[in-house]
Amino acid sequence: MELQKKAIRIMLVDDHQTMLWGLIKLIETEKPRMEVVGTAQTGAEALEKIAQLAPDVLLLDLDLGGSSALDLLPALQSNTQLRVLIFTGERDQEKLDLAVFRGARGIVRKDASAELVLKAIEKTAEGEIWLDRGTLGRVFSEFMAPKPADKPDPDAEKITSLTTRERKIIHVIVQGNGALNKTLADRLFISDHTLRNHLTSIYQKLGVNNRLELYVYALKHQLGNPADAAASGD
Repeated sequence: MELQKKAIRIMLVDDHQTMLWGLIKLIETEKPRMEVVGTAQTGAEALEKIAQLAPDVLLLDLDLGGSSALDLLPALQSNTQLRVLIFTGERDQEKLDLAVFRGARGIVRKDASAELVLKAIEKTAEGEIWLDRGTLGRVFSEFMAPKPADKPDPDAEKITSLTTRERKIIHVIVQGNGALNKTLADRLFISDHTLRNHLTSIYQKLGVNNRLELYVYALKHQLGNPADAAASGD
């Protein structure tokens, strides 16, 4: 004797009471194969009830009283049992694609036939993707497209341009706590004039105007570490 399959547990999320009533009546015709275990009209209510009711499929309208259910989707990703099927009248394809990128397993439109809605629920519950070819193609292309390289950090580029001697000078300035240029030059075993030339170069490279700004910049980017001081000159 063939064992009867476990009923598909469905939760409905829509802010229109009439739509909820119609969906409940539709799904009741499929008992015991399917059952509605709960309904919600807001995102917050949905999250609370999902934790209590543990549905298999969430039939989710994207527009919940002017609030987009797109913001709800990331919070549902931790529930590995739950499969989200978007049930919507939305025609903005970018929003529908975004719903898929955020974890929805399928999209069925509100003007679809009753038979198609039930089929979408069934296939989604079985782990299949319920998307038209156009959406599948866009989503696949997005996943396969090479990701743009991260923009270079302008501060990292500035710091990389510093020579070993310039890094050593910055270290001495940080450790000097406001010492005069002549004192710093003596510690570096260079002339005051040479130090000023180095500072002019450092200011230009880092985009600072004086020793105070250089001191703040060096602290922020941790340029005054002992390793720079230990490095040999250029």
